[in-house]
Amino acid sequence: MKTEDCFRIGSVLKTKGLKGELQLYIDFEDIEKVKFNSLFIDIVGKLVPYFVSSIKYLQKNQAYLFLEDVDSIEKASMLAKKDIYLPNKLKPKKKKEEFTLKDVKGFIAVDETHGELGEIMDVLEYPQQLIAQVQFNGKEVLFPLNVEIIKGIDVEGGEIYIDLPEGLLDVYLEG
Repeated sequence: MKTEDCFRIGSVLKTKGLKGELQLYIDFEDIEKVKFNSLFIDIVGKLVPYFVSSIKYLQKNQAYLFLEDVDSIEKASMLAKKDIYLPNKLKPKKKKEEFTLKDVKGFIAVDETHGELGEIMDVLEYPQQLIAQVQFNGKEVLFPLNVEIIKGIDVEGGEIYIDLPEGLLDVYLEG
């Protein structure tokens, strides 16, 4: 299974107790509505499948998880600080009103000054903000997705209208 065939639901924060229980941070909304009996954990860039023995959802963004064959603190501690994924086929379909900035991948970015920049190849998630990645004139261009830059989004037409800060494109095109 490749990362692009899956969606990230959160990460393992740390172990809990001595019997292999894991404390999770869940950043995927309404994950408790998704039924799954296995998941994937990113270990050194490879998605490794695990079967779920039990999962308990606590308050928002927190869960405790037992995995089959992870029955000691030693085995569990090797999974700490790793990302957790589910296959894309389990991803709930979004209604239009649930659209988020992560959903602009594949949209065409149109700048007020420079016109059409191209398709958003990826939306990168950083702790402070989301960054859009576009190929423009054969160069990779990154720009933040925030209220200062985004001027409008046409969900039906698949376009996002932006106003890049002066000089941002020049930084990528020089050199």
